[in-house]
Amino acid sequence: MDINKVIFNKSDLMMVFQSLLDAYGPQDWWPGETAFEVMIGAILTQNTAWSNVEKAIGNLKQADIFSETALLDSSHDEVAQLIRPSGYFNIKTDRLKQFCGFLQQQGGENALRELDTLKLRKLLLSVKGVGPETADDMLLYAFQRPVFVIDAYTRRLFSRLGMVTGDESYEVLRAGFELALGPDTELFNEYHALIVCHAKNFCNTKPKCSGCPVANRCTIPE
Repeated sequence: MDINKVIFNKSDLMMVFQSLLDAYGPQDWWPGETAFEVMIGAILTQNTAWSNVEKAIGNLKQADIFSETALLDSSHDEVAQLIRPSGYFNIKTDRLKQFCGFLQQQGGENALRELDTLKLRKLLLSVKGVGPETADDMLLYAFQRPVFVIDAYTRRLFSRLGMVTGDESYEVLRAGFELALGPDTELFNEYHALIVCHAKNFCNTKPKCSGCPVANRCTIPE
């Protein structure tokens, strides 16, 4: 399999999607009340579980500093202590402040919404600490753009299904999914959420194969 290019069969991808949807139902994801919360959550969730992010966001809200202006005006130490549950709190404090500064410089969330997806993605990737996965989380869930988010769960699932090697670059995998499925924000949103749900229930680092809704397609020997 060429790791520089991935060609998916749409019907195969949709069969996996339907199997997951039948098993878990609609996920109604991302777990954020506002676009700003989604973007902050996308930064905080780097290298940690979402339950830890919820605690960090809850702390910021309780301290009444959950806005770009408030986060910029607050001291590094104050923010770091509040987001401590998310881990790497000093690094993430710097990233939050960098991102909030970027939002202000660009004229805020509404100004960003006016940009086309390619330009917006390029701008997001220019912010220190915002990599492809974080940028695409923001694009898909905060700005409702049709980009397919690639994470470790996606690599794990589709490599076990024999559809990728797992060594492909982020951009190669993203392009493969988007080309096969076509631009569909609602589908991409639901698909990614279902992959995350499935990874937590069955497709862990050590898989739980009994009862897995896609076990009949899996290449892992029982």
